[in-house]
Amino acid sequence: MRISAVLFAAVLLSAQLAAAAEDIRPARVAGLFYEKDPARLAAQVDLCLANAKPAARPAGEVRAIIVPHAGHVYSGTTAAYAYALVKGMPFETVVVIGPSHHAAFTGCSIYAGAGFATPLGVVPVDQALARALTRASGFDYVPEAYDNPGAEVQEHSVEVQVPFIQRALPGAKIVPVVMGLQTRRTIQTMAAALTKACAAKKVLVVASTDLSHFLPKAEAAAVDAGTIALVREAKTETLIRKVEAGENIMCGGGPVVAALLYARKLGPARVEVLRRADSSEAGGPDSSVVGYLAAAVLSEKADAAPEDALSAEDKAQLLRLARSAVTEFVGRGALLEDRTANPKLLEPRGVFVTLKKRGELRGCIGFIDAVAPLGQAVIRAAVYAATEDPRFPAVAPDEVPGLEFEISVLTPPREVASPELVRVGRHGLIVTRGGQKGVLLPQVPVENGWDRETFLEQGCLKAGLPPDAWKKGAKLEVFEAVVFHEQK
Repeated sequence: MRISAVLFAAVLLSAQLAAAAEDIRPARVAGLFYEKDPARLAAQVDLCLANAKPAARPAGEVRAIIVPHAGHVYSGTTAAYAYALVKGMPFETVVVIGPSHHAAFTGCSIYAGAGFATPLGVVPVDQALARALTRASGFDYVPEAYDNPGAEVQEHSVEVQVPFIQRALPGAKIVPVVMGLQTRRTIQTMAAALTKACAAKKVLVVASTDLSHFLPKAEAAAVDAGTIALVREAKTETLIRKVEAGENIMCGGGPVVAALLYARKLGPARVEVLRRADSSEAGGPDSSVVGYLAAAVLSEKADAAPEDALSAEDKAQLLRLARSAVTEFVGRGALLEDRTANPKLLEPRGVFVTLKKRGELRGCIGFIDAVAPLGQAVIRAAVYAATEDPRFPAVAPDEVPGLEFEISVLTPPREVASPELVRVGRHGLIVTRGGQKGVLLPQVPVENGWDRETFLEQGCLKAGLPPDAWKKGAKLEVFEAVVFHEQK
């Protein structure tokens, strides 16, 4: 009985090892996209990492990196700048998202096998996180996304990243993800799944992409500069439109936008460009280059309250200007001039003037952009609020003494990648789609008791759009304001 039990255990162990071996994705592009010999591969990756020395380490927690996926001899030097930044950091898992170059399918293929092999060894897959991503996204595993043993060409966008992960983050597991057709739905679903599955975990997201393909060097430089600007500013809506249209900007635009959306869902974030290059650096022809980008998506501190550089006297002066401007214009038709010579009132600022009568809105107009010096802008906004607001008749001269004046001095607007980043009580809102635009000041949702969703819906209605336009491609921008009013 004892011998039988030992034999049974041995047979069972052998079967388990065989099953595990079958569940390990083998290296498919070693010798094609990167060095096949383990010692030479390790030396090559280590040299790239050692030579990647950014001028200064950017501040903030790294949430994602953007790296190229051409052959190491071409793009490895650029990719190393991102991996050198995260080298040795305590990430438990790296989720690598690359585009599918050869298999067309809907959604993403999330690999949940036991491991992923390269000549440097087998990296364990974080199967629990892979399954969590699958549940959160609804995306199924598509074997053809990773392996097609009978074909000469294999998917490389994920695999070329693994040797860098092995050398820079040797203790980390990975979750390989190949994105199929790069649609808005797939991108947004992947970002939401990452947010849900990776919460409270030490996860690094790697977006694998090259930039423009096979353009002359000068043309590629211009196209890539425009793309990098969109990435740096997290213009996710513009990027999605370009990706869905098939523009030659990034082969992995979907993974990049998913990473940006994920990072922004975690809180305020910014993009730091670490290096840009193209294939001509490695001896490729200038007549047809592929662009490369290394960048990091980092956390940043929550928006501080807008700097209130205006003193109590500055504010009182602006309120007097607003009241005087309305008094002069509705009484005598004269447009007041700002002759205060206050340096702070000479600085261009965005501003709104709100008029109320017995606590009810009587007019509100202003300028989002800094179109004029602050004093002049207040004068013009006050007059327009009194005479040009289409919701109300023009203010009559005898009404002016009973009006209450409120001024909002604005910060410059910035686009947000996700509606979750709009903060009631902190942000003003701009909703834009096509030629239609709606603006709501920060105090509006507070005064009306709106939650974020109602705020977004009201912003859409203000723009003349359907209330759910914020879910369907409308551009969202936010701004902040220093708000002050006359004392009763």
